[in-house]
This record gives sequence, C-alpha cells and structure tokens, in this order.
Amino acid sequence: MPKKKTGARKKAENRREREKQLRASRSTIDLAKHPCNASMECDKCQRRQKNRAFCYFCNSVQKLPICAQCGKTKCMMKSSDCVIKHAGVYSTGLAMVGAICDFCEAWVCHGRKCLSTHACACPLTDAECVECERGVWDHGGRIFSCSFCHNFLCEDDQFEHQASCQVLEAETFKCVSCNRLGQHSCLRCKACFCDDHTRSKVFKQEKGKQPPCPKCGHETQETKDLSMSTRSLKFGRQTGGEEGDGASGYDAYWKNLSSDKYADSSYHDEDEDEE
Repeated sequence: MPKKKTGARKKAENRREREKQLRASRSTIDLAKHPCNASMECDKCQRRQKNRAFCYFCNSVQKLPICAQCGKTKCMMKSSDCVIKHAGVYSTGLAMVGAICDFCEAWVCHGRKCLSTHACACPLTDAECVECERGVWDHGGRIFSCSFCHNFLCEDDQFEHQASCQVLEAETFKCVSCNRLGQHSCLRCKACFCDDHTRSKVFKQEKGKQPPCPKCGHETQETKDLSMSTRSLKFGRQTGGEEGDGASGYDAYWKNLSSDKYADSSYHDEDEDEE
C-alpha cells in the first residue's frame, strides 16, 4: 500500500499547483485589463488614446501619470518598496515616476518591484499589428489580441480582422494532407487537419490541451465548435471583373447598380407617357 500523505506534504503539493497556475496565467495576460494598455484622455486636447507618457497627438505631458505595471496614480508610501524615499509625503505626478517603458511608451512608478519586473514582463514587447504592421509608437490607439489567431491588432483593424479571421482560405473542410474531413482547425494557418496529421514530431502536445498545428505550432480548435465558413464569392463588389485601375470590381459593381437604376426610371417614364 502507498504511504499516507502527511499534512505538510499535502500543503507543499497544493502550493506547487498554485504556483504552476500562476505561471500559466502570467503568460496569458488579458490586454484590455493591463494598466499599460489602459484607456487615457489627454489633459490638453481631450482625445482618447492608450496610456502613454506623452500625448500621441499634442505631445503634452500628463498631470496624473498612470504606472504601466501596477496602475496607480499616487504613491502612498505604505511600504519601503520605493527607490526614492519620501517619508510622510504622498507623491503624485512626475514625482512618482521612475522610468518610461521602451515597449509600451508608458510611465513606470518608482517602486522597486515595478522598475525591476515591468521591462521583462511587458505584454506589448512585440505588439505589432498583424494587419497594418504598426507598433505602439506608430498609432494612438490601444492594442488588442485576436480571439481566434491570438495575433496583435491595433484599434483601427480589430473588428475587420476578427470578422474575417474565422473564414478559412479553403474551399472545403478537408484535411490539407489527405482527403478526409479535418476535425482540427488552425486559425493562424487557416487550414484543417485530421487526427493523424495533427501529430507532429516538432511540436509536442501538452496534457489537457488541443493538439498543436503541425505547420506553425499554434493551438488548434475543433472545427465543430467554431462558427467557421469556407471562402465564398457572394459579395456584390466581387461580381464584376478586374478593372484597369486595379479596383477589383468596385467600378463594375457601381456601374451595374447605376445602370439598373436608370433602366428602372426610364421604364417608369415610358409607362407615364403611354397613360
């Protein structure tokens, strides 16, 4: 019979499990709730933007800077964590600032923990929009993550990208490598794979998770759980052919609409004349 677990051993195992869950949760940070990606309104031009040291539009310094790591606007000096000692005095504004993050362009307070951990754990380290290829310093909006392919998106492209991200670039849901129906879909490669072809020697599958994509290693999802559709050409602008200026059928579409409109009006005019 196995030995009975003691109370100390049970506590140690529970502690290890909690630490494992904490490490896993740090890797999946909710960008909308992180202080470095919080919404901020400029004091001078009153324009909404991402939390940053200087206004993106008028370059003015904010009166109440928000820490990119802990999110506080005032240092109450309740602990000895501050690098700059201010005994009995609350520090606000630039007196609370210790650094500027190179990645998210936001202030970091003078707390020792924030200064030592934020530069390493900043979630916007390589936050480049997958659509327009702009970084944090190139636009004034917040950064979001696609809920399907988990790529970074700027505030301008988030809705358009997520609307088209769950559309496969294939005509059917068949596996890329064989002719069977693909049970697992990779939303980064936009391809389906069957059970046999999701097994990869390069990317290892973790326990309790979906198998990784054999092409890019991104976690796949079951196709039956997704509201996915294959590529179709039912939009009005795609009915026309390619024009000389490369407008991909826009001119032909509007010409067809206008011709139908004029044809209907002329038809009604003839009826009125006959009456």
